[in-house]
Amino acid sequence: MTSPDSSALPPNTHADPRPADLDLTGIRGWLFDLDGVLTPTAIVHMHAWSRLFAPYLEAHGAAPYVEGDYFAYIDGKPRYDGVRSLLESRGIRIPEGDVTDSPDDDTVHGLGNRKNDAFNATLADEGVAPYPASVAFLDAVIASGCRVAVVSSSKNAPSVLAAAGIDDRFTVVVDGLVAAREGITGKPAPDMFDRAAELLGLPTTACAVVEDAESGIKAGADGDFALVVGVDRGVGRDTLRELGADVIVDELDELLPAVERAAAAGPGDPAASAREASAPAAPAPEAQRRDTAEGRDAE
Repeated sequence: MTSPDSSALPPNTHADPRPADLDLTGIRGWLFDLDGVLTPTAIVHMHAWSRLFAPYLEAHGAAPYVEGDYFAYIDGKPRYDGVRSLLESRGIRIPEGDVTDSPDDDTVHGLGNRKNDAFNATLADEGVAPYPASVAFLDAVIASGCRVAVVSSSKNAPSVLAAAGIDDRFTVVVDGLVAAREGITGKPAPDMFDRAAELLGLPTTACAVVEDAESGIKAGADGDFALVVGVDRGVGRDTLRELGADVIVDELDELLPAVERAAAAGPGDPAASAREASAPAAPAPEAQRRDTAEGRDAE
């Protein structure tokens, strides 16, 4: 049998680059989303949102809540923004309220607090284990000499990292608490990722963004980053690609051969690496290092 003439075949305009073939030299920082990238807490969030909105929308005579609503209106956004976005999709308007509202209040903040209670109860009851492939990748990039940070819209990031047993890997966590404290615009703006790179002491052009959410991929693509890795946990490859992911994986260990090759090749800019090594990263804000009862909050 003769092989078909590849020149006669229509071009595959949707071919993704092979993760193992990527050239990662020059990337010295990795900025990880948390939920859905390092830990499967996205599932906990999805279930909590469904428990909140399924009865709520039914009671208001609105179109029922479906799984796609999570990805389209909620995933990756600060919690109250997710509430607003979902309600707007159904044409429902309620008062804003404020962060002190009771979970029983029919306000944007009340609904958000109700959802947060469900998330925290589930996390306490079930715990959370990180994705094994993500931990393997995380440890490999750390071993290669790269710096790492977590960038999460969730205000519960420190407690989730601790519950997953991987908080010791990160000295920089830019989460919802830090964003609120410092007035940083949340995803889909790239500002939280920019801040994480700054705290790592690296230019954004030397950092890669790792995301699974639509808003996070868009944030990475709109920033000046070396690479945007999309982890497909349900959004879909076509959507991740259209939003700006440079490479798409099902699990992060698909990138391990590229990490090993880059580590063997050495730093892409030795002079820059030497300058960074001699200058410590900016001190992490206090909100990044401790999780308080007043501040704990979920996506």
